[in-house]
Amino acid sequence: MTATPPVDPRQLVDLLRAVAHGDQSAFADLYRHTSSKLFGICLRMLHERGEAEDVLQDVYVSVWKRAAGFDPSRAAAMTWLITLTRNRAIDRLRRHRERPLDDAAIDELADDQPTPALDAESSQQRQRLERCMDALEPKQKSAVRAAFFTGATYNELAERCGVPLATMKSWIRRSLIRLRNCLEQ
Repeated sequence: MTATPPVDPRQLVDLLRAVAHGDQSAFADLYRHTSSKLFGICLRMLHERGEAEDVLQDVYVSVWKRAAGFDPSRAAAMTWLITLTRNRAIDRLRRHRERPLDDAAIDELADDQPTPALDAESSQQRQRLERCMDALEPKQKSAVRAAFFTGATYNELAERCGVPLATMKSWIRRSLIRLRNCLEQ
């Protein structure tokens, strides 16, 4: 996979609209512009190339089928695609129920070889997200990372952190609101 230059968010919306009407050429363009980033997310969450490739394929099958459901007034095109990807990866993790990794273990998995995952991580969006994540309290940051990168449930996170379930839900909800506000600035 070769990296392509960043695509204008409006162009992604147009591509998704064309895909919704069955335009295979638009689907190929959408894949070319987004697959590196989405593969990076899959690989970071699943830690196995084969699993990440399978999930990425599932994501694009879902995009082909569900593109008509995309609403640009509710989310940016890339946000919608990332959400689909993250949810598919979490589903895969829950099916396998592998031991979740902590932040230190995730950082140790970094590979110095230039891969789509590293390209995605070095993107400006990734840097902005990391800056916003660093603004969170350490416990909340850890909980958000565990929820999104390992697929841990609220119950699992609450048990791990030794806090009531309602507290964990509040931490995640408030953290996501803070992240959204920070990213919108």
